[in-house]
Amino acid sequence: MDRIVVNSHIHFGKPCFAGTRITVQSILELLNDGLSFEEIIRDYYLDLQIEDIRACL
Repeated sequence: MDRIVVNSHIHFGKPCFAGTRITVQSILELLNDGLSFEEIIRDYYLDLQIEDIRACL
């Protein structure tokens, strides 16, 4: 779980990926919309890796 951190000073303490302001909630919403891991990385969050998205689940 080193990939996901909670910091009360970033997004009001919502879980985010370490070193980013990308919230876990954002990724889960995209997955819920039917996007694949690859689409999320390619079209939205180039800084993420597949392992990051797996950590959300």
